[in-house]
Amino acid sequence: MQARMAHPAMTVEGAFKALVGLSDAAASTGLSKTLMELVNLRASQLNGCSVCVQMHAAALRKEGESDERVDTVAAWRDAPYFTEAERVALELAEAVTLLAGPGEPVGDELWAEVNRHYTEQQVSGLLLSISAINVWNRLNAATRQVAGAYA
Repeated sequence: MQARMAHPAMTVEGAFKALVGLSDAAASTGLSKTLMELVNLRASQLNGCSVCVQMHAAALRKEGESDERVDTVAAWRDAPYFTEAERVALELAEAVTLLAGPGEPVGDELWAEVNRHYTEQQVSGLLLSISAINVWNRLNAATRQVAGAYA
């Protein structure tokens, strides 16, 4: 496989710094690195971004996450390895990533659950993190970036 072009974030001056800055801002909200990586992995799976799926699965393993947890993120609803708070964050990641699905993208019940588990600052961080990974996924998919080539 070969990428269609150089990565747009590396081509347009300031783009990489801006995207990393957005992720860094999200990380400063008190969310654990593990939670953010789980959310990044789930959104990347939904978007079919091989670069990010590989990157975030590797990052989770590096953080000491078990193969059971990493390998079942795509099926989190049926896997016993996730906390209630992680499940809510994964559901939010799906809802925000799949905005064009049927019904309201983020329903009131999900919103209430998210706010039951996370502070307003952390909810903001989750939303920024989910939005940032969706940008990366879309850039990678459109330009056919190759998994592992970034390393």
